[in-house]
Amino acid sequence: MQSRLTVGTKRKLSTSRSPSSSRVTCPASDEFSAILSHFYPRHEISNAECDKYIHGIIPRPLSILEAAVSETATARNEISAKHSVIHWFKRDLRTHDNKSLSLASQRAEREGVPLICVFLISEQDYEAHLTSPARVNLEIETVKILKADLEEKLDVPLYVELVGQRKDLPTRIIQLCEKFGARHLFCNIEYEVDELRREALLIRRCADDAGIDFTVVHDACVVQPGELATKQGKQYAVFTPWYKSWLAHIRNNEGEYLHIYEYPSRNHHSAKTKFKDIYVSSVPDAPARKALTNEEKNRLQELWPAGEHEALSRLQRFLDEKSGRYKVERDFPAADCTSLLSPYIACGALSARTIVKSAMERNDGSMDGRCSGIATWTSEIAWREFYKHVLVHCPYICMDKPFKLDYSDLRWEYNSSNFSAWCTGKTGYPLVDAAMRQLRHTGYMHNRCRMIVASFLSKDLLLDWRMGERYFMSQLVDGDFASNNGGWGFASSTGVDPQPYFRVFNPVLQSEKFDPDGVYIKKWVPELQNLYAPAIHFPYERGGGEIARRAGYPRPIVDHQEARKRALARYREALGRY
Repeated sequence: MQSRLTVGTKRKLSTSRSPSSSRVTCPASDEFSAILSHFYPRHEISNAECDKYIHGIIPRPLSILEAAVSETATARNEISAKHSVIHWFKRDLRTHDNKSLSLASQRAEREGVPLICVFLISEQDYEAHLTSPARVNLEIETVKILKADLEEKLDVPLYVELVGQRKDLPTRIIQLCEKFGARHLFCNIEYEVDELRREALLIRRCADDAGIDFTVVHDACVVQPGELATKQGKQYAVFTPWYKSWLAHIRNNEGEYLHIYEYPSRNHHSAKTKFKDIYVSSVPDAPARKALTNEEKNRLQELWPAGEHEALSRLQRFLDEKSGRYKVERDFPAADCTSLLSPYIACGALSARTIVKSAMERNDGSMDGRCSGIATWTSEIAWREFYKHVLVHCPYICMDKPFKLDYSDLRWEYNSSNFSAWCTGKTGYPLVDAAMRQLRHTGYMHNRCRMIVASFLSKDLLLDWRMGERYFMSQLVDGDFASNNGGWGFASSTGVDPQPYFRVFNPVLQSEKFDPDGVYIKKWVPELQNLYAPAIHFPYERGGGEIARRAGYPRPIVDHQEARKRALARYREALGRY
């Protein structure tokens, strides 16, 4: 799959304002940001404002949402059902273990009215979040399967519509409630800043102006954000103590946190008569700017078949066939022992609860039972949840700021030539190049390789980590803001648990350790297929230079040892440690 990102040119710090944005432009703004600011007009947030978020002086978006729920409770409780109940699908594209869908079905059954499901495709949402064409395609194909399952198995209609302006989405939801005679609307919460703010406003607008009870529920995490804190009452900044707390919390509340929600009930008999037009409606194609070519679509659909059935099947295959060797082989990209579930988790075709409960059942009823592979895999799943907790507690990371504010002013480079070489897999470091080519072709990259290429961009090239964060989102089939941002913060040492003096990966040593025979490299860098270890890990320095040169493989664009010294000096400078 070809990149749709135009690599950036160097941008100098400027106090000029863009006509499409109310923000001061700077190296971290729209050219390199993972979220496009013209969808979010705002000033450049300061470290002082970020600190106010940390200490709760500025209310966090989730707190604003919770306040809206609490303050409208009386008005919403007085709302009676009319002709239907609506579940609004977002990033929860499944019928199995879907909390909001299950609650909406139960409400419809109690009221004796049909359940209707709605999914709105927002091109501007996709653009604002830099959602890749690969992920958009997976999402829409999953919606098609979901629509068929709901309608054929449960008589529940799914209405899908393309919405032009993202600002019109709340109004459109209310219009659909009025069109279908729904006074009860349900959805699962998304934790990005803009989505939380949108739902908070929509709750009030529904209750105060439209006479609609809009119910939002936590579903994306096993333990919802805000429930875990240090002894000082703060958000954990390091994964390991958070994970121990998370494990203990689930053990002590297993019946609550690992409750699997029922499938929706078969729909009310009147649904097919009252809402027959929905059943025959179609799912729109992907918006033009997110469309794939036929070749790309066929290739990606073969790699990532859509739908929750595929997701559940992959989960069971992993537990049956790969989990036992996961702990030992998970860091080897050629070993094929990872679950390959991340695209399905990202679009919500599989719930975190289902994953954790299935792992427990396979591991003697415990998340840390005798199968160390399953225990290790569970901890990796928990990383996704950890990053969502961080996002909710520190919403400024949605605003181009690093979690670790000490590194806000770190002097990054903006070398467009080096960035282009990194994006296209032509850095002269074979493992880095193999990983970047895998990403461009499949929309996916092995997790160990994600850390290696992120370290290379931010430490060896000293390029602003936000450039890499944005590029990943534009390519990944499993793009998820919290996980992507968290991973880039971790690798660039600007996020949780920053350790710049220890986390500078040597790309050659990483290659020797995790792809010793060069199997992964040869798959994605065919120019080096006639080389063997040790030359394949660093051709021009280990006797393979002539073969590499004739095949058109580039020389290294940077010397790692010199780059490491430069990077550490910049980090010391940012902390005032000259």
